[in-house]
Amino acid sequence: GGTTGLPKGAMLTHANLTAACSQYELWNGGLGREGEQRFRRVIGVLPLFHIYAFTCDLLMNIRLGNEILLRTRFDAEQTLHDIEVLKATDMCGVPTMWIALANHPDIDRRDLSSLRNVSSGGAALPVEVAARFERLTGKRLGGGWGMTETSPAGTVMPSRPDAPVRPGSIGVPIPGIEMRVVAMDDPRRVLPPGETGEIAIRGPNVMKGYWRRPEETAAAFVDGFFLTGDIGRMAPDGFFYLTDRKKDMILSGGFNVYPRVIEEAVHEHPDVVECAVIGIPDPYRGQSAKVFCTLRPGAAPLTLEALREFLAERLGKHEMPVALEVRESLPRTPVGKLAKLALVEEEQARRAAPASS
Repeated sequence: GGTTGLPKGAMLTHANLTAACSQYELWNGGLGREGEQRFRRVIGVLPLFHIYAFTCDLLMNIRLGNEILLRTRFDAEQTLHDIEVLKATDMCGVPTMWIALANHPDIDRRDLSSLRNVSSGGAALPVEVAARFERLTGKRLGGGWGMTETSPAGTVMPSRPDAPVRPGSIGVPIPGIEMRVVAMDDPRRVLPPGETGEIAIRGPNVMKGYWRRPEETAAAFVDGFFLTGDIGRMAPDGFFYLTDRKKDMILSGGFNVYPRVIEEAVHEHPDVVECAVIGIPDPYRGQSAKVFCTLRPGAAPLTLEALREFLAERLGKHEMPVALEVRESLPRTPVGKLAKLALVEEEQARRAAPASS
């Protein structure tokens, strides 16, 4: 999917997906090739239409001949049962799942000794969650960064017991991948370690292009590197850190949520004149959507509950807004466009301000 507006179709070739599987396998030291390390029982709780699950849960494990415990949905107790009773060895999950497990009332009393590899992806994993999970289970929670356009191979955070600890880092590029940070105003200018810019990536796992969008495909590649739209920096030791999204995309529970899709649905409400959607922090999903809108004169007050009921048949559950603010007017840019940045800054200032007594 794309970073803003309507989703874009990333064309992933067989070679892209095969390369991603090989890269992950090399990173893991050739999983499945020696002795008792060969057989793995993998918990598959992510939807297989998500690139993270498609590659890491499905393709890799079919290639390696591992057993996959496919589950229709995530349930913390079922997951603990799969580990404790069925002796599952591996699990990939999004942060919401690790938050649920880390907060399970008796996780520290369950037998998780069969677990070998646990990793988080799809959205930023809060540092506190990773630390709590390791403290309660003795298992270091790995993580990384990637996107649909990269199949989704990119970076991985080393999870070996002797690996360096870099809280907040998305890790280092896995084998076969080149990454650099380029200036946002000139993507041909490579920035030195420590400077913030746009993350660019090159490798056999990177997509062929966007389906039927030749202009956007051409704009997305510079000197063979794909411009990810993600802002970050590389530390002198080679570890990458993600700073922010270049566009307005909201990452909610591991899913890409597009503000424009929500805005189009809200605009169908007969009393709404204008609306804008931004992402706000969510302790469970990472981010969720907040709607700002203006109403027609004489319209009845609009509540969040009423809006969500109206949107129920128009949006997916992961797209549902969790907050609503009705205003007399919305901020605009000098050319008359809705100024989302102003709304983001207002929201940040409101959350940073001390609570009134």
